[in-house]
Amino acid sequence: MNFLKGLLTSLLTFLLFLSLAAFGTLFALRSTLLDPDFVVAQVEKLDIAALTEEVAAFQLSGQVPAESAFLEEALYSAIAENEPYLKEQAGAAIRSGYDYLLGKSDRLNMVISLEPLKGDVKAKLWQAFQQNQESLSPEVAALPPEMLEQYFEEFYQQFEAEIPSEFVIDESDVPLDVMDVANILRENARNIDTAYYGLIALMVVLVAGIILLHRSVKGATRELGITFLIYGIIEYAGVWATQRYLPTLPMPDMPPSLQTWLNGFINDLVAPMQILGIGLMVGGAVLIIVSIVYPRLRPAEE
Repeated sequence: MNFLKGLLTSLLTFLLFLSLAAFGTLFALRSTLLDPDFVVAQVEKLDIAALTEEVAAFQLSGQVPAESAFLEEALYSAIAENEPYLKEQAGAAIRSGYDYLLGKSDRLNMVISLEPLKGDVKAKLWQAFQQNQESLSPEVAALPPEMLEQYFEEFYQQFEAEIPSEFVIDESDVPLDVMDVANILRENARNIDTAYYGLIALMVVLVAGIILLHRSVKGATRELGITFLIYGIIEYAGVWATQRYLPTLPMPDMPPSLQTWLNGFINDLVAPMQILGIGLMVGGAVLIIVSIVYPRLRPAEE
């Protein structure tokens, strides 16, 4: 009888351990990648202005004449001033995309308007033209103000053609393989919620079963405490290793500002698992302490 009781207790403990692992994964996903608020917050942390300068410096190195460098500065200044607006637009587009992925909308339609940015870019470029006319070619430097404005309008028309009025992402713009993954996620969004709450219910049943099998505070708290403590240590160790070693991997072609953002993103991505691991370690330690202290207080019940 004791053998069967021990075997059943071990089985329930093993199932509880597996359930904790599955729950930890779903808990992390629901708190991060499946949460539009988390993704929007990560976009808010991205330094768009600095990233634009770094990417442009890498791609246009040596291609922009020194006498025209002020045009780049005007462009970067416009982007920096419009960064809050761009992030607001990106946040709205992300939420729209998540509405589709999570089944709240029937169409994928993500839109980022660039009209205010284009207006500021034109104004700053024109101001830069006026203030740095002597830095341009001799022919342009000699133009009277009205001719300079005409020259600028012709120049800006060519530049403006490279900047769309808005970015639109819908089903026709997304590669088929990516769209297939999105549709699979969309179809299983409700199943993820069901599995999440189902695991919580299953763990409650498993804990209750372990308690009933032991029928003693000492045995139940020791069994549960050791299980929670071990899983908490494993969870926390995995998070620590990720935070410690993943950001140190060499990424020579990645812009510095993006590298900094990525390190923060990794830390935020595993933060829910870290919290869960710490919570389980603390809970497990408390239960183990109870299993030691309680019999001394109530020896007759053990």
